Formats: sequence, structure tokens, C-alpha cells
Amino acid sequence: MTKFDVLTVGNAIVDIIARCDENFITDNGIIKGAMNLIDAERAELLYSRMGPALEASGGSAGNTASGVASFGGKAAYFGKVANDQLGDIFIHDIRAQGVHFETKPLAGPPPTARSMIFVTPDGERSMNTYLGACVELGPEDVEEQVVAEAKVTYFEGYLWDPPRAKDAIRECARIAHAHGREMSMTLSDSFCVHRYRGEFLDLMRSGTIDIVFANKAEALALYETEDFEEALTKISQDCRLAAVTMSEEGSVILSKGERTKVEAISIPAVVDTTGAGDLYAAGFLYGYTVGRSLADCGRLGSLAAGLVIQQVGPRPLQSLAAEAKKLGLI
Repeated sequence: MTKFDVLTVGNAIVDIIARCDENFITDNGIIKGAMNLIDAERAELLYSRMGPALEASGGSAGNTASGVASFGGKAAYFGKVANDQLGDIFIHDIRAQGVHFETKPLAGPPPTARSMIFVTPDGERSMNTYLGACVELGPEDVEEQVVAEAKVTYFEGYLWDPPRAKDAIRECARIAHAHGREMSMTLSDSFCVHRYRGEFLDLMRSGTIDIVFANKAEALALYETEDFEEALTKISQDCRLAAVTMSEEGSVILSKGERTKVEAISIPAVVDTTGAGDLYAAGFLYGYTVGRSLADCGRLGSLAAGLVIQQVGPRPLQSLAAEAKKLGLI
């Protein structure tokens, strides 16, 4: 028996979410739909220009851990916050959702990470992230027993930005594989893929990573092609299992030369796309670690993603287990 279904590792970030118009994005030089890394000075500037905002614990892998727990799975999380107000908010929120989180907070500066997220009328989110304490996550924060007792350890590609986190991930992979567990990653963002394309491919081709999550744009960026079919063929060759999402067109799961197409769920309107990919991974990994078929894993991912984009904020506001039961998925 394993103690955890899924352990996620990521940047522990508090999201500060506000609505804005298209002109705000243009006037402030924000790359729409991307995760823009910013320094402390720009973080203060953007915060001063924001309208009324909602504060919510986020961070890609933290959202995934919360999603797994909402399905009823046993989830754990590694991520670095500071001993400050935003850090306290993050710790409270993730533990309140039933996720094991014991990473020691940073005693001094830099402060807990925050991401100013601007949501335009089309529901698209543009993230502006000051990493703060996240950059201090390192191998010393890896709880060996937690990795050894997790069926799958999953991390976000964004972790390749803070350098010491790479060593932590490689240590997780060593421990996981030594105990017969699996490693998974999400490519996170097409701009992130452009920064680390060679390293991401090496992680996949070396067998360090067993399961990969990507969206269509990230898959195209990974193989520097505009031919989606070519990207799907190559990613299926480079890793044992891949799930590629395509927004309203659903997702495709590739394993052992076979493809499984999964439809997106029908929703009345997109409110905020923040967390869509994170929650797809949560549903998929929950299904995977409890032994469901790949098609069912994809359906659980589609459900979670479809629900989260109908709300503001990246973590589920309703029980995903209850919603899945209504549809006969669990």
C-alpha cells in the first residue's frame, strides 16, 4: 500500500486575480495568455494598477494537488513559501483541502511568491509572476519517505526557472524510480518550453519522466513545428505516456503506439481559464493512480478542467468527487 496517490512539486504562489480590458494588457506590455516572469519592482507596479482583486492560493502543481484531493485522492505537495502573511495563506489553503504539505518555510527574504493574474473579457488569463521564495526550493526540501510512498510524483515545467529546483526534481526522480514509482511533468507554458526545450526533451528521452502533460501550443513548441500530427507522433515516441489537451476540442492520450481521443465537457461559458491544465492533470492522475482506463482518466481530466474554467480562481470550489459521481465517472 502507498501512503499517497500523487505528490506534486511546484512553485508555491498566491494568485492575485483581477479583471481587465484588452487595452490594459497592451498598455502595460503584458504578453497575453502567458506566464510572464517579473521582478519585485514590476510586481509592485502592476499591483498598484490592478482593479479590485481576489487573493487565492495557486501555483500550477499546488492546484493539481488540490484537484487530486477534491476527487478523494491522497495528495502531497512540496513547495517553498516564506514565513509571512501570504505564506500563511498558502499553507492554510492547501492543508485545508486535505493535502500533505510540510515543506519548511523560508525564515527571511525573499517573500512568498505572488502572481498578478489579469483576466480579459474572453476568459483568457495573463500571469505576471514574482517567484520570491520559490527560488529557494532545493534538494534539502525533498522528503524522501513521501516520494517513496507516492504512486506518481508530478512537477511543473515552471520549476526549471529557479535553478536549485532542478536538483530537487532529479532527486525526486532518483527516489521514485528506486522504489518502483513513476515521474510525471507538465510542460506548463509554450514560453517555458522555448526556454528549456532541450532539457525537457532530455528528461523525456532519458526515462527520467514517464508521463507528460502538454497542451497543443506546448507540444508544437517542443518539436518546433506547426504540424500538430508531427508533434503527436514525436511525443508518443519520446515518452511512455502523454496526454495532450486541445481546449474545446478535448484531449488525446498517447500510449504504446495507441491514441485515445477524449471529448471536452460542454459548458455554458468560459469565465477564467486559470488552472485548466492543472485540473486536467489532477483528474487524469487521480484516475490513473486508482487504476482507471486511460479513456476514463481523460474524462476525469476534462470534467475537472471544464468545471474550473467556469469560476474565478484555479482551485475547485465544489467537490470534484461529487461532480464525477453525478456523471458516473467514479
